[in-house]
Amino acid sequence: MKAAALAVLFALLGSPCVAQTASGEIEKSKQQFVEALNTGDAAMIARIYTERAILLPPKADMIQGREAIQNYWRGVVAAGLRNLLLRSIRIDEYGGDAAREIGRFIVGSPEPRDQTGRVEGKYVVLWRKSGGEWQHDTDIWNFTDPSGPDVSTGPSAAPAPIGTETPSPTR
Repeated sequence: MKAAALAVLFALLGSPCVAQTASGEIEKSKQQFVEALNTGDAAMIARIYTERAILLPPKADMIQGREAIQNYWRGVVAAGLRNLLLRSIRIDEYGGDAAREIGRFIVGSPEPRDQTGRVEGKYVVLWRKSGGEWQHDTDIWNFTDPSGPDVSTGPSAAPAPIGTETPSPTR
């Protein structure tokens, strides 16, 4: 009886540590994302996404797959968005290999006459642990001001909308 009670106690005490570890690992990956955007490294940004990730940017179609996501972020970098700040409001872990992050962001946006404006918004990232690392699996955000910057990448970099590619039989 004592052994069972101790096992339950250790399990309860251990659970917050697991969540804190996931949150800490997600925070590290999130900082890599910020650094990559702020230095204009679209390839590094793309590596933070799973192979089959889906991006749901404002004012654009859904984008699926690491290569298409890299092309999208290349366009964002070319549009001049920099100085990204992310602040998590909440990170919830689901089953040890998935988590949801809800947060707010501020990013510098180019303005006329070489000035930089500030754009604010909110985001949700669904994280998936893949190969021992936390990666973006689904990423959606919108601007607090609905007229936010146009960061669409244009037809040359935009992939086909989701549903037009051949689906993979497994995830």
